[in-house]
Amino acid sequence: QVQLVESGGGLVQAGGSLRLSCAASGRTFSRHIMGWFRQAPGNEREFVATINWSGGNTDYAGPVKGRFTISRDNAKNTVYLQMNSLKPEDTAVYYCAGSTKGWLLKNSYEYNYWGQGTQVTVSS
Repeated sequence: QVQLVESGGGLVQAGGSLRLSCAASGRTFSRHIMGWFRQAPGNEREFVATINWSGGNTDYAGPVKGRFTISRDNAKNTVYLQMNSLKPEDTAVYYCAGSTKGWLLKNSYEYNYWGQGTQVTVSS
């Protein structure tokens, strides 16, 4: 069993940056594919970024490509999402997710574990 706890959300002006962290419990973190999703009010949860076990492979949703960077530190059982050049449309609750199967996963149903979410609000 893996438990995920996100942190680092907050209020930022457009053009600013935030770094989200997701701390994982459990000894098998390094074997998990990890991902970030987000959900804005009235919208479905959408894929943001994913990273493989070693951190050597990543993939991003189109709207965040070039602005967001996903990374992981397996020694610290933590995955990060560095968000730069933030826009008001990035406002959402951001969720960390983990999966024991697959490669770079873009669908929420492919993930076994979820955090509780952290709010990111970008003002214009």
